[in-house]
Order: sequence, then structure tokens, then C-alpha cells
Amino acid sequence: MKPAFVALLVVCSLCLASQVSDIEARLHQLRKLPDAERIRATRELALEIRRLSPKDRKEQLAEQLANLVTEGDPGQDTLQEVATTLAQALRDQPVLPNNGQPASAYITLAQLVRYEGVQVSLKDPQLAAATKKLEADDESRQHVDFTLADLSGAKWTLRSLAGKVVLVNFWATWCPPCRKELPDLEALAERFGSRGLVVLAISDEEAEKVKPFVADHKLSYPVLLDSGRKVNDLFQVVGIPKSFVYDRGGKLAAEAIDMRTQRQFLEMLQRAGLE
Repeated sequence: MKPAFVALLVVCSLCLASQVSDIEARLHQLRKLPDAERIRATRELALEIRRLSPKDRKEQLAEQLANLVTEGDPGQDTLQEVATTLAQALRDQPVLPNNGQPASAYITLAQLVRYEGVQVSLKDPQLAAATKKLEADDESRQHVDFTLADLSGAKWTLRSLAGKVVLVNFWATWCPPCRKELPDLEALAERFGSRGLVVLAISDEEAEKVKPFVADHKLSYPVLLDSGRKVNDLFQVVGIPKSFVYDRGGKLAAEAIDMRTQRQFLEMLQRAGLE
């Protein structure tokens, strides 16, 4: 191999490494961007990741971006671009199952398809298994019930709220996307409380941490404590925030796998018959 060619290979390798490092750095900065700029940056990242080769950890970067794109309302085109990138990455470099279960990237892609309305052409047994798991989880949530105490000690039971539209929101004080959607949840609770909406916010943290946070943010809706994570596990909650809306008949009408804007919450409430 000629020295000049070897030198060229070294330069190309360094350029690729620099490109991957640049993409990683921009992924870490996405949450700091204003919404409009974040949407543009997300689409640019999706296209750049798509052009990488599998050896450049393409599927890992695509999965990171897919987990960030669902925070808020990036628009259907942006969601589709990210899903297409992740599907292509998994097609180019399939990921091994995790102890017989679908790898996390396939679950992330299945969530985008099921809950965000995107379409992908990937035919893979792990994606099919991930989709089947999501369907089973949703069926379980249709029948779930729980009783938890709020910060004042009052107890709330989900199935005792028949006749109400109930928005169950899993969150934590340390979670940036959770904090971002709090004002919208408060606005919805105030706007629709007299029309039958009940917002139940569930945290797995200790009361000593949650109480001052709730007071500082002047939240009026019930905040329930699930320090043992029994209800989190009942709902199969892994990442937060997560939201589930039950209609007046107790049927699961809508759910969100991540942070929602007020517009998106309104769409969820409409599916439960609250307009």
C-alpha cells in the first residue's frame, strides 16, 4: 500500500471521527435550543446520521436522536425523518436481542410507529416483537387500577373517578422535559377542572423533595407519591414523562411516550371526549 494512500485513509478516518464527535455534541445541546431551532437541528442531524456508515455507531446515534425527538411537538415531517434514519441504521447494522428481548432501539422505533404515527419499511423479528409488547402493555393499562396518597395525605383511586376524564402523568422534579410541561398541565387543570378533568401527577420521589418543588411552581392539581414505584411498574413506565388519558368510562383513550405541549395535550383530551 502506497504511503500517500495510507495517509489519505488516516485523514478520512480522522474526519469521520470528528464528524461523529460533532454529532454527539449537537445531540447533547438539543434541549438547550429554542423550539423552532431545535426542530431544524433535529432534521439536520437525522440526515447527517443517515449518511454515516454502520461502523460509526450509526444505530446508537439514531436511537439517541429518536429518544429526543419525541419531547414536544417537532411536527410529523421531523418525526418521520428521525424514524426513517433509525430504521435504516437498524437495517444496515442489526442489534442483538437483550436477554431474549428486543434491543432498546427496536422498542424506540416501535414506539414511534405506534404512538407518533410514522411509517417504516423495516421487516425485522425484533421490531415485530417490540410492537407486540407495546400492544400487550396497552391492553394491561386498559384495566389497571391504583390507590395513592397525595402530598396532603388524601387518597386517590383511579377507578373511583368514573365519570371524569383522568390524565395520569408520571414525572420527577429532576426531569427537564417534565418541568417544561408543568405549566401546560396546570393550565389544562384550571381550564377543564369544572368540566370533569382530573390531573393526577405521580412521582416516585420522596415527599421532602416533591413538596417544596410543588409549592415553588404553584401546582394546584394532585401530586401523588409512588416511592416504591409499584404504580410506575404497573404502567410499565421506564422513561419519563409519560401521560395516559382515561375517558369518562374508564377506557384508556390516549397516551404520550414523552413530553407534550398544550396543543398535544388538548388533542389527547379530545380523544377522551373533552373539548
